[in-house]
Amino acid sequence: MENLINLVNKLQRACTALGDFGEGSSLPTLWDALPTIAVVGGQSSGKSSVLESVVGKDFLPRGSGIVTRRPLVLQLHRIDEGREYAEFAHQPKKRFTDFAAVRKEIADETDRETGRTKQISSVPIYLSIYSPNVVNLTLIDLPGLTKVAVEGQSEGIVQDIENMVRSYIEKPNCIILAVSPANQDLATSDAIKIAREVDPQGERTFGVLTKIDLMDKGTDAVDILEGKSYKLKFPWIGVVNRSQADINKSVDMIAARRREQEYFANTPEYRHLASKMGSVHLGKVLSKHLETVIKSRIPGLQSLINKTIIELETELSRLGKPIATDAGGKLYMIMEICRAFDQTFKEHLDGIRPGGDKVYSVFDNQLPAALKRLQFDKQLAMENVRKLITEADGYQPHLIAPEQGYRRLIESTLITIKGPAEAAVDAVHGVLKDLVHKSINETSELKQYPSLRAEVMNAAAESLDKMRNESKRATIQLVDMECSYLTVDFFRKLPQDIEKGGNPTHSIFDRYNDSYLRRVGSNVLSYIHMVVGTLRHSIPKSIVYCQVREAKRSLLDHFFTELGAKEGKQLAKLLDEDPAIMQRRLDLAKRLELYKSAQTEVDAVAWAK
Repeated sequence: MENLINLVNKLQRACTALGDFGEGSSLPTLWDALPTIAVVGGQSSGKSSVLESVVGKDFLPRGSGIVTRRPLVLQLHRIDEGREYAEFAHQPKKRFTDFAAVRKEIADETDRETGRTKQISSVPIYLSIYSPNVVNLTLIDLPGLTKVAVEGQSEGIVQDIENMVRSYIEKPNCIILAVSPANQDLATSDAIKIAREVDPQGERTFGVLTKIDLMDKGTDAVDILEGKSYKLKFPWIGVVNRSQADINKSVDMIAARRREQEYFANTPEYRHLASKMGSVHLGKVLSKHLETVIKSRIPGLQSLINKTIIELETELSRLGKPIATDAGGKLYMIMEICRAFDQTFKEHLDGIRPGGDKVYSVFDNQLPAALKRLQFDKQLAMENVRKLITEADGYQPHLIAPEQGYRRLIESTLITIKGPAEAAVDAVHGVLKDLVHKSINETSELKQYPSLRAEVMNAAAESLDKMRNESKRATIQLVDMECSYLTVDFFRKLPQDIEKGGNPTHSIFDRYNDSYLRRVGSNVLSYIHMVVGTLRHSIPKSIVYCQVREAKRSLLDHFFTELGAKEGKQLAKLLDEDPAIMQRRLDLAKRLELYKSAQTEVDAVAWAK
């Protein structure tokens, strides 16, 4: 059973080392889940003397006013033999064998936290005492409750102390050790009053009665000790502390314990209760009860720890990795984030994520619809055909066929295809830009670093603009190619016109009759439709090659080249994470370390059981 208290001792020390003081914060607290015994009492109630009696050593600071200004977590470890010594968590490698030095260190460590003032702090001091004369036990000594602020203290310190004490004892896992002097009315006891407020049924309160030997003659504390005056679930325990004269004479604590036992055994009023009185009995009762409580809490503690580890790991994963300290690490980190973005972008294009189908929609719907809307009939209207045919003849009529007229008609009509071709390039560019925006928003790491996010966005946009320009050039070239070289076989296969065309005696503007001109227009339109059919397939290929394929292959290549030339300070500017997020990650990492350590410790004890 002793390892149960040792378990809590280890976890409490780990809590303090890793910043868990049980305070209200956005981080989960393990401290609040651990069973503790908090010592509560008003000033001059004998609280310090009770603790020293349980330990068997004179080690606590004394003086007037508020002496205890920080919680003191006192961990007692029973050893079979050897010299007694003490250790502080803030000085783990130093052993104190002189307990007067322990007293001084408590005072000095308090001043380090609060300054040389009389203010209080909720950050605990951890003190472990190893001795053959103690039982395994952990006690938390809290500042004494007071009603009046002394010189050098703010008026709010009375309430501050009460709030601190209450924050400890109101937790269901806290066992309250309420210390009250017997020579004062129990109804006015500060300890009993505040304990009653947080534990009205007295189910987790131990009552300790001090200064029994200082009661007025003819009075005794039997009714209180027997639970008749104020009933608690556990029996009251009376103690007789050293007098101020004993303290001044440095009376040995072991001798004081012996004298205490003799007092109860030899005083008629308390003789029947003697076996259940005294500081030695108090230590044993508290140790046994603490072990029982810890044992009952182990399953719930395991469940809480496991659940909290999952929650902490989930949030840490969401916050992402911490920023590297060296330039190489920063560069690697930026590259990894950019690769994550690039991979997300590719997944959109490849259909693993939605959005890439919009590129196909441009080719399957938008481009064909735009080509259909081209008004070839207007371009090949009778008057336009007549005009271009006759102009192409110059001052001499053609002898066989109006070849130059055909060429001019075809070229002037094909040029109109450039509009839909350019529109298709722009439409795909728009789709790719949208996918970049989506991919940036879906890359969680980029959310951490606004400057890097902006740089990646700009770099991707610049690359897409260059690709669009190249795509337009290549796509317009396809149309220009069709204009620059006509497919002769198409016209060779046309049925030959047996007419020579018109009456040569007519005017130059009336060389061809309407029937012939309509046939010319029809032939040109057939050729245009053939070319459109070809371009409908070649334009998408050009766009995919120049834009989609290049975006998949080299969207951030130029950005990566520029990154390689940046210095550490420039890289650091890109990784400008919100300081609040950085601090949150550090806090979460510390708390996760605490819970994983606790998981190991608790599991070891659970298996041992």
